[in-house]
Formats: sequence, C-alpha cells, structure tokens
Amino acid sequence: MNTNNVQSAAQWKDKGITYAIEHGGAILSAIIIFIVGVFIAGWLAKMILRSLEKKNLEPPVKMLIGRAIRLIVIAFAAVIALGTCDVNVMPLVAGIGVAGLGIGLAMQGVLSNIVAGMTIIFTKPFRVGEFIQLNAVDGLVSQIELFSTTLVHPDHSRIVIPNRKIVGEILHNFGTIRQLDLSVGVGYGTDLDLLQATVREILAANPRVLKDPAPVVGIRTLADSSIVIAVKPWTKTADFLPAQAELNLAIIESFRARHIEIPFPQREIRVLNTAQISLNQ
Repeated sequence: MNTNNVQSAAQWKDKGITYAIEHGGAILSAIIIFIVGVFIAGWLAKMILRSLEKKNLEPPVKMLIGRAIRLIVIAFAAVIALGTCDVNVMPLVAGIGVAGLGIGLAMQGVLSNIVAGMTIIFTKPFRVGEFIQLNAVDGLVSQIELFSTTLVHPDHSRIVIPNRKIVGEILHNFGTIRQLDLSVGVGYGTDLDLLQATVREILAANPRVLKDPAPVVGIRTLADSSIVIAVKPWTKTADFLPAQAELNLAIIESFRARHIEIPFPQREIRVLNTAQISLNQ
C-alpha cells in the first residue's frame, strides 16, 4: 500500500475520532432525531391513509399520497439531523435540486405519464368497468395506474395505453351499457303493427336486453325494395356482442314463423322495344 495513502487514511481516522469526541452529543442527538423522524413519517402516513379511506379516491392516489408524505417527513428529519451535527446542508440542498432537475429532464416521458395519470384519477373521465373508445382503440377499462391505463378488448386481448396518450385526446365513454344498432328489411306489404309487436316480443324475451333504457324500434328508411326497420336495444357492455348474435337469429326465426317477408335486393328490368334494339345491334 502506498505510504501517502496510509498517512491519508490515518489522518481521516484521527479527524473522525476527534470529531466524534468533540461532537458526540450532537451526533447522538442527530441519530435520535432521524429515528424519531422515521417513526413519525410511518405513523403520519398510516393516519393519512386511514383518513383517505373515507374519501372516494382511487387506490393509486392513496398510495402515492402516503409515500410522498413519508418521504417528505424523512427528508425533513434528515436535514434537521445533519444541521444538528454542524453540517452545512445548503450545498446538499442545492445539489439535490440540481440532481432533481437533471432527473426531471431525463424522465420527461415518465413524468408526463404520472401527471396525466393523476389528471385521469382526479378528474375521472372514465372509471374501471366502463367501456371507452379513443385513438382508434376501444375496450373495457380494467386498470387505471399512474403510468398507464389497461383496456380489455372484446376479443379478450389487453391494450396498455400510456396515460399521456389519453389526456387531451377525444374520448368516447360508453359507460357500463351500450346500445345495439340492428336493422332488418321487410317487404312493403308487411303488416307494420304485427312487425313491431314481433320485434318487441323478441326483445322482451332476451335476458341480455335491458328494460331501462327502453329499446327503440322504428322505421329507419324506405329503401328500393324494402322497409328498413331499426332495432336499437340496450345491453350491458359484456353482453354487447352475444346479444347482437342472439337477436339477429331470433328475428330471422320469428319472421319465418309469422311469414314476415325479408326481401333480398332486386331490380326489375323491362325491355320496351325489342325490334329497335335488334336493329341497333
């Protein structure tokens, strides 16, 4: 080992012993202050979390508030403890500020996700269990976290969206129920009273169709070869696709049983002057 290194280590050891002897009481006080600060931080965080249980806040917000308060109290206790030991804490505070600025610049994407996540959690444009559509994706909200929001698509795949991609975008929130938009064409000679009664019986018989809001049944348009009937019942989000298939099948079977015509597109072509057509050819 180098002689200079040995002498330097010995000097630092002597300085440490001298400092401990001269400031033993201050060091002991600093240790006690820090330990007490840690206990106070934990106790205060638990008390605040208990009080937040009565508030209608999302779990990530409660967790973030509890951790932030604990870290602030511990940092405050550490600064007081260092000051008790006659340590100049101003350079330390300045260094932490500079480091915080650098970390903030390096983590702009992460921080923007956190800010966006807090915005979503506090403003609540949607909640877990609601069906939303945005940025050409849609799905059932399964998780709302500080960094991202997770959707479950109707095909059971999962879509993870960074929160900064949600805030500021156009959001379509369907809530917990959705409205089907079915249509069926019937012949112009159909008894419309019988038709509407049949459709309403089909809707009433299906357990997936909600009674409130009431289903909408009416004439959508008058097409070339049929009267197009709009059938727009409400279902729970989870029943949206199964109800659509069940209702279409029930409509076909009921219409066949009651001889309600579902005409296929057709055109009638008449030849007015066959002789003139033959001469032109």
